[in-house]
Parts: sequence; C-alpha cells; structure tokens
Amino acid sequence: MLLYILFIIGFVILIKGADILVDGASSIARRYGLPDMVVGLTIVSFGTSLPELIVNVMASLQGQPELAIGNVFGSNVANLLLILGVTALICPLPLKRTTILTEIPFSLIATLLVGFLANATLLNSRYELYISRLDGGILLAFFAMFMVYIYNVAKTNKDAVIPDEESTIMPVGKSVLLMLLGTLGLFLGGKWVVEGAVHIAQKFGLSESFIGLTVVAFGTSLPELVTSAMAAYRRNIDIAVGNVVGSNIFNLLWILGLSAIITPLPFNEMNNADIIMMILASAMLILAMPIGKRNAIDRLNGTIFLLTYFAYISYLVVRG
Repeated sequence: MLLYILFIIGFVILIKGADILVDGASSIARRYGLPDMVVGLTIVSFGTSLPELIVNVMASLQGQPELAIGNVFGSNVANLLLILGVTALICPLPLKRTTILTEIPFSLIATLLVGFLANATLLNSRYELYISRLDGGILLAFFAMFMVYIYNVAKTNKDAVIPDEESTIMPVGKSVLLMLLGTLGLFLGGKWVVEGAVHIAQKFGLSESFIGLTVVAFGTSLPELVTSAMAAYRRNIDIAVGNVVGSNIFNLLWILGLSAIITPLPFNEMNNADIIMMILASAMLILAMPIGKRNAIDRLNGTIFLLTYFAYISYLVVRG
C-alpha cells in the first residue's frame, strides 16, 4: 500500500521539482550570461537524467542488463517523440541553427555509435553481442568531447545573451538552493514513480526488456517531460529543447557508458529495432523544421510525434 502512496506522491514531487529547477537554472543563466540552451544541455539535463542514472546503476549492479539497456533506449525515444510532442502542443518550438547543425546531429552520432559498438561482435567469429567495458570507456570519451564543446559554446556566446528585463534574477545562493531542491525532488519523485510502476507491471507478468522500454523508460522520462513542458509553458524554449537533446546525449554516452564500465551489458539483437527507432525519431526532428511554420516544431509536428510514439509502444506490446 505504501508503494502506491509513494507512486502518487512521486508525481506531485516531480511537477514541483521541475518547476523550481527551471527557476534556479534560468536565474543562473541570466546572472552569468550563459545561454539558456547551454544550461538546458548541461545543468537541467543532468538533473532530469538522475532517475535514468540511478535505475541503470542499480540494474547493472543487480545483473539486469536488459533493464539497463531498455531504460536508456526507451527513454530516448520518449524524449524525442513523447516529450517534444507534448511540448510542441503547448507552444511551437523554434530551434536555433546550432541546435539543428550540431547538438541534434551529435545526439544522432551517439545513437549510431552505440549501435555500432553493440553490434561490433557480428564481425567476429564468436557470435555474442554485448557492450563491453572498453565500449563503455569509448562512450565516456565521446561524452567528454561533448562537454568540451558545451564549454566552448558557453565561452563564445556569453556576450551574445540578451537579458530578459521581465525576469527576476535571484541571489546566487537561492538559485543554487532551488536547483538542488529541484534535482532532489526529481530524483525522489522519479524513483518512487518508477518503483511503483515496475511493481504494477510485474504483477501482470511482463518481461524485463518490455518493462525497461516502456514502464521504466516512461517513469524515468517523467522529469524531462515535466521540466520541458514547464519550460515551454514559460516560453523558455531553449531550456525545453536543450533538456531533451542533452538528456539523450547524457543517456547514451554517460549513463550507458558508466553502466557498461560497472558490468558488460549483453545486447539482444531485437534491440536493434529500438536503435532504428531512435534514428528515425532524430530524423523526424530534423525534418520537422522545414515542415513546421516559422521554422519551428509546431503543433502539427507535435501531433505526428505523439502518434509515432504510440505506434512504437503498440509495436513493443506486440513484440512482447
């Protein structure tokens, strides 16, 4: 009974945690002249990726590789299709040139890299697919490259940030406190929601892979969903989009890399369909720009994203 109570409380904490995290992060960005996109790609992405990190570390330590891989793949598909779909319904999402030409392609490259490393053993005589510790190290190295890129973006664009006169810049201490409290709320809320959802799913005898790709992935994506939706509601588009793109890169390079370092992750050939889905979702995000009005992901695109996500979930149900 307590698990179900925490499940409900978790949703409330997620919403409030996302709210104050966006407040604190936006204030920090304005005070130090950091572009909101940089904050979304780093600070906010780190905070909203904590549930995926905790779930994957626990799954790796407890010998549940299918759950770890399914969580990352399912979360990334949910980020691109479900979260951006819902966010676009709240308000159109105009993307900056650097996001289209750099951040989204980097996320796509990360997806292709994971797919290559996971299937690299197909080239060997021993037919056993897995993401090894060496592969994990390679993923972490690419993540370090991404962080260097973000540092350069922040340094280059610092003077180009235009202050928002309508926004209140809070004291640094208060901003940091809000970010810490928001991150803690996202972590606890996500943890309780996932634990409750997994318990409910297991009662129906669902497989570990299916739980990872659907219930756990959706649960750990809730922080990203609430944070991006809240940011979009406040018309802070850069944090809304940067949170999603940054979280995907964090999931593939940092979280999956760290999970593989802890223990090699056996890879099921069936998961290649999920990698293809991530590639398709990234392609849809890029193609949405010329289709949407005013060079933005509009409500029509958001509807298409959501329909595609529900079709993907239906496929997972059939696949079992």
